[in-house]
Amino acid sequence: MKKRGGKKRHIKKNDTVMLTKVITAANPRNDRDKGYTGRVLKIFPKKSRIIVEGVNLRLRHTKPNQTHTQGGRIEQEMPIHISNVQPVDSDFEPTRVGRRWIQDLDTGGGRWVRYAKTTGEELDD
Repeated sequence: MKKRGGKKRHIKKNDTVMLTKVITAANPRNDRDKGYTGRVLKIFPKKSRIIVEGVNLRLRHTKPNQTHTQGGRIEQEMPIHISNVQPVDSDFEPTRVGRRWIQDLDTGGGRWVRYAKTTGEELDD
C-alpha cells in the first residue's frame, strides 16, 4: 500500500503564520523576513515546504507570454521549509499546535481538531 504524504502537518493552506526563524544565516536578505506574518498560499507536503504570501521574494526572469506580454523580471514568492514558521493565535503570537479529539454527540462520531497551545482555542474552522 502506498503512503500518502507522510506525517501530519501543523500548517494548512490559508493559515496565518509567522516566520520565527531565519531561513539561512548566509543570506542577509532572508533576515528581513523574520517576524513577518502572512497567509499560506500553497503547501508541498512531500518536500515539507510552503509558500507564504510576501515572504522569500525572488526575481524571476520570464519570456513574454499571455499573462506578462512584455516578459522581463517578475518578483515571485519562493518556498520555505515548514519548520521555519509557526501558526499565530488570536493575539497574533506564534504558537505551537496540539491535536485533540472532539466527540460529536449527535452522530456518535468525532474528529481531530488543531488547537493553539498558548490559548487553547481551536485553529480549525
